[in-house]
Amino acid sequence: MKLAFILDPLEGLKAYKDSSVAMMRCAAKRGHEVWAIQRAALTWRDGVVAARAQRLKVGADKAPALQGGRAKDALLAVADDDTAWYAVAEEAVLPLTAWDAVLMRQDPPFDFEYVAATWLLERAESQGARIWNKPRAIRDHSEKVAITEFPQYTPTTLIARDPDDIHAFIDELGDVILKPLDGMGGSSIFRVLKNDPNRNVIVETLTNFGARSIMAQRYLPAITHGDKRILLIAGEPVPYCLARIPKPGESRGNLAAGGKGVARPLLGRDREIAEALAPTLWARGLLIVGLDVIGDCLTEINVTSPTCFVEIAQQMKFDVAALAIDALERECRTSAAS
Repeated sequence: MKLAFILDPLEGLKAYKDSSVAMMRCAAKRGHEVWAIQRAALTWRDGVVAARAQRLKVGADKAPALQGGRAKDALLAVADDDTAWYAVAEEAVLPLTAWDAVLMRQDPPFDFEYVAATWLLERAESQGARIWNKPRAIRDHSEKVAITEFPQYTPTTLIARDPDDIHAFIDELGDVILKPLDGMGGSSIFRVLKNDPNRNVIVETLTNFGARSIMAQRYLPAITHGDKRILLIAGEPVPYCLARIPKPGESRGNLAAGGKGVARPLLGRDREIAEALAPTLWARGLLIVGLDVIGDCLTEINVTSPTCFVEIAQQMKFDVAALAIDALERECRTSAAS
């Protein structure tokens, strides 16, 4: 197949743990073409959505032809190189329909430019491009607000912008988490107690004095055991999750905030939540989803660029990236047959 990944700048990706890189490596190993697109390179003209893209040589595919007894060792070294993990083979401007599948894997912030990209990608779909996660589904699923569709699984939660409403919530529950609706990686997340001397300035800052809606949730002490990332691929739960355990003195388990990732089998309530949500989210065209669960409670539904593939693969010897490429191959075959 010919696959395109819409990504953040390649030089900024941390190849040793990046889930998109893991998928690209898996695809290249199977002989698929791997292309990279920057979101800013998307264009529409005369009815055609196109992009300037780079075809990448990834992993062992990046090595030149090698001779002699050390060829295998050299190929393995290239495949495992996390510093110079790709080489650009060619660059071209192509319509998005030129690829068998396009994966939208750009990180938030989910700002106007992100929304504009989903509009362009939706036009490309109307021309026959196969895009995952589906642009409309990404646009319609706020990674924070999406949990409101499944209140039976969530902690006590408030979404509001009026500081009086938020303060009343803090007074009622006594111990809460406050976070912006457009954050990622644990940024700007605060634990606020009823008697916190800084609660006024925190609420003022997060809401911009009542001009911006935020989310408040009951603090879950189970965070000390990990903020679990549960992955769904094409409507099926991955059989392992990654518990992101906060470092001492932290209330955030995000790996970007210093949390430690510990892979575990998907069991009990975690599996129940995953199996309940998976069919609904897949029916909307969300191929790769990351559920965040603390204790028994669903706290977020991540659809832009869910991660933790590599950590699960390293610890449990279960290749999540291969599962994703399997799903892409299957979906492309089905589309071609129809």
